[in-house]
Order: sequence, then C-alpha cells, then structure tokens
Amino acid sequence: IYISCAPDTQARDLKFLTQLGWKVISAKPFDLFPQTRHIECIAALEKA
Repeated sequence: IYISCAPDTQARDLKFLTQLGWKVISAKPFDLFPQTRHIECIAALEKA
C-alpha cells in the first residue's frame, strides 16, 4: 500500500517501483479536502 498526498511524486515513485518488479493492482484518488487543490491517492501493489 502506497499512500501519497502528492500525485506527481507518487507517479514518479510507482514508475520506479515497477522497474524493481512491483505491479500496481489498483489506485484511487480521495478528495479529503474539498474546494482545495489537495488530493490523497492510495495505490495497492503486489510483487510481480
């Protein structure tokens, strides 16, 4: 499980993790702070 409040950083890290043999099985954004630009994103990974 990878939880992030910075989708751009999470995308960068997930790309790196896939190169290390991990597979993203799901990812979902959560708008915990409505009316702001902040968003949380949770990704589930498994060893490929």
